Amino acid sequence: MYFKLAGEIESVELIAVGGRIREIMRLRKQYGHGRWRKLKGIALVRLENGNLRQAEIHWYEAHGIGRKKMKIKRFLE
Repeated sequence: MYFKLAGEIESVELIAVGGRIREIMRLRKQYGHGRWRKLKGIALVRLENGNLRQAEIHWYEAHGIGRKKMKIKRFLE
C-alpha cells in the first residue's frame, strides 16, 4: 500500500534493536551496516486515493542511513 506521511510521527516506541530484528541480515546487505532499530508510531497518512487516515506505522532506521521500509500496520479510526 502506497502512502505519504501528512504530519509528524507521534508516540514513537522501540520494538527491537540489532540482533533482535528478524530481518537484520537483509537490512545490512541492502542498506549497509549500522545500529538498526525497529520502531512504531502513530501518524496521519495520505493514501493513494487521497484520503487522510490516522494509522499505526512500523519502520526500520539506522543512524546515518535513515528510515527504511515504512509500512502501515493498522488504521486507528
